[in-house]
Amino acid sequence: MIIIEIKDGESIDRALKRYKRKHRNVGIVKELRRRQQFTKPSVKRRNEMLKAQYLQQKIQAEETD
Repeated sequence: MIIIEIKDGESIDRALKRYKRKHRNVGIVKELRRRQQFTKPSVKRRNEMLKAQYLQQKIQAEETD
């Protein structure tokens, strides 16, 4: 749970802005989206391998240029 303390004389808009920033930085929405759908470990491993291959190809392409 995110707790925001409102300082003396601080407007609600300013406190809400601090809350939204803190909420975004904590990554709650990102974590919820990740948990919405289960990915099998084998699929996750395959995706990591494909990503690594893509990055290697990209690095090699930059070296040849």
